Amino acid sequence: MANGKKGGSKGKKITLKMAKKALRVTPEGKRRLDLSNMGIDTFPKCLLKLTDLEEVDLSRNQLRKIPDFIGQLIGVLWLDLHSNYIEQLPKGIGQLETLCHLNLCNNSLDSNGLPADIGSLKNLQTLNLGMNRLSALPPTMASLTNLRELGLFDNMLTVLPECIHLLPNLKKINTKRNPMTYAQRDAKDTRPTEDVYLVREEDLCKLCLEKCKEERKRKERKQLSDQSLRKGRFSGLITPNSVARSNQELWH
Repeated sequence: MANGKKGGSKGKKITLKMAKKALRVTPEGKRRLDLSNMGIDTFPKCLLKLTDLEEVDLSRNQLRKIPDFIGQLIGVLWLDLHSNYIEQLPKGIGQLETLCHLNLCNNSLDSNGLPADIGSLKNLQTLNLGMNRLSALPPTMASLTNLRELGLFDNMLTVLPECIHLLPNLKKINTKRNPMTYAQRDAKDTRPTEDVYLVREEDLCKLCLEKCKEERKRKERKQLSDQSLRKGRFSGLITPNSVARSNQELWH
C-alpha cells in the first residue's frame, strides 16, 4: 500500500491558477499536467476547466477517493494515480474512452473497488494494478481488446482470472508475489507462480518459437501418465503458463 503521512495536516488544495502553472508540453507534443507528490488529498475539480489535457499525473499524493466527474476528462490518454490510498474507482472511469495508459499501482483497491465499467476502456493498452488487495478482476475486463500489458504483482490472487484468457492482444502480464498456485496432480509439486507472459505464435521470431516448442515437449515428456494431457485454452498461444519466463528479454 501507499506510503505517506497519516493523521497529518489537511491536504493541499489545487486551484486553477496552480494547475495552469503545472501544465507542460512533452517532447512528443502532449499537454501534460504534473501534480505528483504535492500532498493532495482531494481530486482537483478545477481540472475540468483545462481543455485539451492529454496526460495527468496525480501520483504520490494522499487521494482516497476518485470522484465520478473524472469521466468528464475526455481526451486524456495517460492517467497516473499510483502511490495514493485509493480504495475504489467510480463508474465514471469507464467514460475515458480515449485512455491508453492507466497506472493504479500502490493503492488500496480490493476487488469491490474495481467497477465493471473499467471494461469500457476500449483503447487501454497498459494497465498497472500492482500492489493492491485484489483477489479477483471484473469479468468485463475481457472487453479490453487493445490491452497489451497488465501488472497484477503483489496482490491477493489465488488463480489467474478467467477474463485474462480472453484478451487477444495481451503480450505481457506480471503476477509476481501473489498467493497463486498451479494446480498439478501431485499436490507436493504445487509451486507459486512467477512472471506469466502471454505470447502468440506470430509474435515470436523463429528461434524463440523453436525454443518454446522444445520447452513444451520437454515438459510434456515429464508429465506423461495414464491420462491424456490437458490442452490449454489459450488459442494461438505457446502454453504461456508452462513456459513463463522471469526474464522478458527472452521473448522477441
